[in-house]
Amino acid sequence: MATLTVPASVPAVADDCEQLRKAFEGWGTNEALIVSILGHRDAAQRRAIRKHYADTYGEELLRSITDEISGDFERAVILWTLDPAERDAVLANEGAKKWQPGSPVLVEIACARGSAQLFAVRQAYHERFKRSLEEDAAAHVTGDFRKDLKADPKDEFLKTLRAVIRCFTCPDRYFEKVVRLAIAGNGTDENSLTRIITTRAEVDLKLIKEAYHKRNSVPLEKAVAGDTSGDYEGMLLALLGKE
Repeated sequence: MATLTVPASVPAVADDCEQLRKAFEGWGTNEALIVSILGHRDAAQRRAIRKHYADTYGEELLRSITDEISGDFERAVILWTLDPAERDAVLANEGAKKWQPGSPVLVEIACARGSAQLFAVRQAYHERFKRSLEEDAAAHVTGDFRKDLKADPKDEFLKTLRAVIRCFTCPDRYFEKVVRLAIAGNGTDENSLTRIITTRAEVDLKLIKEAYHKRNSVPLEKAVAGDTSGDYEGMLLALLGKE
């Protein structure tokens, strides 16, 4: 159950691209306009916007975004604008390079995607990085995991196994916990928060929101608003279903 809200009457792709171009031009970037467009378009619509933007202006939309905004807001917009398979490929590449036992990124991709989705991720990974996902996983993960297993085999293996079981059997509760831990404590884990919201907004973020509310007695939107700020907050709240 997705939380993404798309207008009943969506503007023409050319109009969206023109408005985005205007948001990037001039003395200051219109961040709110970026959120109002990209934060309320589904994957097919975003794909059409990227193509038309590149055809019209001779520049990749992602490049324009990167040139104009930065920080957590940039990462949220970039990840969201990517095709789901391409997004997973980027996250998998990051996850393989920063592997730790129980590493959530690779566990989430392996356990919370269907076979067709995983095939698309593998294709996107090879197209983007010119290597296979399996090769990178073997190169970056196996060696580090072996070292960890030698150091403390029981704890590290069980940590990974528990993550796999939770994600596979109760994905909404698994993702709720990732979000809860990202928000809890003195500092926010923006990478985890951004990853879950951008990857689940078109899938089951409504169920995750319900699980979060049930577990914490606080709406997820309120928790996110209390732990983030500015345009980054605005983008996340848009994906959480704010009109």
